[in-house]
Amino acid sequence: MLTLVGCSKEAAPTGTADARTARTGARVEAESGSSKLSELPAVEGLSTARVFAQKLEQETPLKETTAVHVKLVPPANKELEDSLVRVVGDPQDPVVLFRSDALAEMGAIPKSPGPGFFTLFSDVPDSEIQRRVDSEARVAKGEFGETTRETVLFNGRHPAARFEGLALEAQAFRGGGMVPIANCPVMPASTQAVWEKALLVRDAAVVQDPARTWDPCTGAGTKGGAWTFAHLMREMAQGSGTTAEDFVTKWLSRWLNDYTVNGDTVPARRKMYDEVIAPWATASGQLSSLQFNSASNTWQVLLSGPLDLDIAPFRLLSIVNRIDLASSTGGGYGGTSTAGELRFVFGLTQPSPWGAGTEASCNLKSFTAIFEYGVPLTGCQQVIDWARKWAQLGARASFDATYLAQLEAMTESVVLHGKAPNKGNQSALNQLRTNEIALVLPNGQWELREFQLVDENPATGTNTPSNGLLRAHTVALTPDDATHDFQTDPDVDDLVTSTIAGGLSGVTVPTQCAASFTVPHALNGNPFLGGNALVDVPTHWEAFSANPGVATDVCARKEFSGNTCNGCHFKDTDTTDLTGINNNAFTHISPTSGIPAKLSKFLTGGGTGFMFSVPDAQFGAGVTSWPFADLLRRHQRLYDIATCQTCGRFFALDAGFLVRMEEVAGAVPFDRLSGTPGELPFKVGPIRDLETMKQLLELRTSFAKEPRDTPLGFLRPPEPFVH
Repeated sequence: MLTLVGCSKEAAPTGTADARTARTGARVEAESGSSKLSELPAVEGLSTARVFAQKLEQETPLKETTAVHVKLVPPANKELEDSLVRVVGDPQDPVVLFRSDALAEMGAIPKSPGPGFFTLFSDVPDSEIQRRVDSEARVAKGEFGETTRETVLFNGRHPAARFEGLALEAQAFRGGGMVPIANCPVMPASTQAVWEKALLVRDAAVVQDPARTWDPCTGAGTKGGAWTFAHLMREMAQGSGTTAEDFVTKWLSRWLNDYTVNGDTVPARRKMYDEVIAPWATASGQLSSLQFNSASNTWQVLLSGPLDLDIAPFRLLSIVNRIDLASSTGGGYGGTSTAGELRFVFGLTQPSPWGAGTEASCNLKSFTAIFEYGVPLTGCQQVIDWARKWAQLGARASFDATYLAQLEAMTESVVLHGKAPNKGNQSALNQLRTNEIALVLPNGQWELREFQLVDENPATGTNTPSNGLLRAHTVALTPDDATHDFQTDPDVDDLVTSTIAGGLSGVTVPTQCAASFTVPHALNGNPFLGGNALVDVPTHWEAFSANPGVATDVCARKEFSGNTCNGCHFKDTDTTDLTGINNNAFTHISPTSGIPAKLSKFLTGGGTGFMFSVPDAQFGAGVTSWPFADLLRRHQRLYDIATCQTCGRFFALDAGFLVRMEEVAGAVPFDRLSGTPGELPFKVGPIRDLETMKQLLELRTSFAKEPRDTPLGFLRPPEPFVH
């Protein structure tokens, strides 16, 4: 299923790069490797609609008022192609759908949209339809700035086509008609100015705001301000059982000794002491030393007093809105409605003098620390409210006092202690990642590490939230590069060509290629996920038996490698356009380019209205190149949620429903999406009997849980985006 998201610029726009060119006579050129999005093929808007809603003549026994029809991709299991029932998502939280043609035949719905559609039921009040209509009208009047009618169709992360969205036909819906729940007919235009205010905020007015940040290079700002490293760490450390200063020192000390995660030994980088701890201690007025403890066989830092968090050598580079990650991390169709992540990106400095110098004396290091918080909001309406707040920021004319105050209120609602009562230290932190080459000798490699407030159990593949210190964690979706060769590894090859490729259907390279998968801690009896990720070996991941002439093989390899730390931060996205040590930055937000931080063309596409194409990392441009314009993709997803998302109440089903289904039908038509690990606790097979389908439809009332406030289009195929 294509991933349908938001909106960019139209053929005759009022506020895009092309329009400004026409007014000023200036020439807009693509950066190297970029091409115009306007060169994408145009398709009819209705052809992109994959969700239709239809008011029922009578409520269901669960008081559901609306049939929601979804066009699912053909099942990965060919045996299920003619099944009248499909089960997707997590077996412990299943989503059960019924073939629309069969429901129409038995009179359960007024009409079917046609072959390939499956139906589930929801309660959609008239007030929600009116809210969506009113929202469309406000956008068209310019509430969020200049508008456009043209949307770019993304398949996964790749621009594929252009089309015009469709208005919600409220009157037709109220009369029982079948209406598409599609992209907005009019949306705010995608411009760099909007990106800078609502998606990836890096302007000096924010990242050097004197009331909320502090610059270790110049000493300007407010120590402990709302957007400082010190503030985030102090909030995170509450409930850890130690002081914030000790919390940070012990985190930094993780680099001083080897440690093992999931069988992967992560070698020490003791330059952490020379580059970070020692100069920070000196600036804090403390004595420090690095000593070897023969009793514990470890290196330890001795400090005469605590590090001064207020003068931390980490300077804010960006505040990032990742609402595009909403409901996309569950591994399978479905999932609850979430608001994605809020991220803070800091760059390491080694100022000389400390806090009294200039930009020139800042000594910027190739080291970023990224705080990634799960926004503690759930439910369709709460997510819309969060998105609208970002949209309102995007519509501000400048980074004025109102903008700064609103942004601070939003960030504080996420980062303060207690905002996530069920997580470690009651912090909303999902993970803290570091990405650096500053802690190795010349000609060393970039390294990415990950830390969480959980106890990770590689044997079961589970994380248990736990109070205490930051703990080293496996890096997301990335193999252990110390034991798995990036070009010849049989485990990688098996995962790509069997599991991931085997779950794909309808692939067309490069315009239709998006997979959903997880990467197990162990594969073929051996540890698989790594404790760190390095570059420039590996630069990406290959599947040696993948056939360049087989679209599913090419797609599966790219999807796997592009979602590893190594591939996403290097060859699969080509970050070499950011100047860095050894000519590879391994970052998408540069820590060494000054303020504002330079962005990769993977993010920008090469500029507003452009997309950046990267040759396939294994097979080269002769087979295919993959286009990217990720800030446009995020822009479209943000405004799709903020302005045109439509909510309904869906009843979740208890996992016991699948047990009963197997008893009634003899099998469960569960569509295992690519990469879903583990054995299923039931027999998988099709349901072809109309009476059996009717019986299962009636059984829903016995297994229904509390209804969820969920978007009507929540069955978007989830992307395994983590970077």
